[in-house]
Amino acid sequence: MLSRRSFNLFALTAGATGLAGCGTGSIVALPDMSVSKPSPRTRTLARPNYAEVYTAYPGERFPVPAVNSGDIDPEYLRQTVAFSRDQAPGSIVVDPASYHLYFVESPGIATRYGVGVGREGFGWSGPAKINMKRDWPDWVPPHEMVERDPEIKAKLEKTPRGLGVLGGPKSPLGARAMYLFDANGDLGYRIHGTLEPYTVGTNVSSGCIRMINQDIIHLYARVSLGTPVTVLPA
Repeated sequence: MLSRRSFNLFALTAGATGLAGCGTGSIVALPDMSVSKPSPRTRTLARPNYAEVYTAYPGERFPVPAVNSGDIDPEYLRQTVAFSRDQAPGSIVVDPASYHLYFVESPGIATRYGVGVGREGFGWSGPAKINMKRDWPDWVPPHEMVERDPEIKAKLEKTPRGLGVLGGPKSPLGARAMYLFDANGDLGYRIHGTLEPYTVGTNVSSGCIRMINQDIIHLYARVSLGTPVTVLPA
């Protein structure tokens, strides 16, 4: 069984190799957006009933345990906010500096989710698109990560895409994953669920954008292929 310590080890190893441990695509530097607008100015307009939002999800192929929202900073719980940027409805904006992801609902309004990002997540910014989506995705670490740490290799299993962790309750990608591409192809970065909901609001991943499973399921159902994603500079 893969323990929490094992997954923390995965993240640390990924940081050491300079590759996104959440995917197999090669990493391509995105354009520097250091002169872009500052972090979005937001004001909470509405909060859902968190006891209902973060309950266990029925009807899934694998269990999605309930999350105690009281254990998470309210800043990182799902809410509807006023949104000051001009991205079109249906767009996604990620602000690593504040650990937030915004799904633009209409001009001036967005749904805001808390996210965890990685050290590499603070080092890239710019435009991308979601060109692939997966339900309960397999996790296949980069070859370089596996070769650098035999302990990781010993815990992997065969998947259709190589050695990794089959999609399910043990996969570090959680219940859903959305894959970020640019004109050159797969960037290697994903927006995905997590086994560790208490890590939203921190820089713990290896460059990907992680969300509470209930939140990634909610977002995933509303996002189409080709959805534009803007990652702001930290």
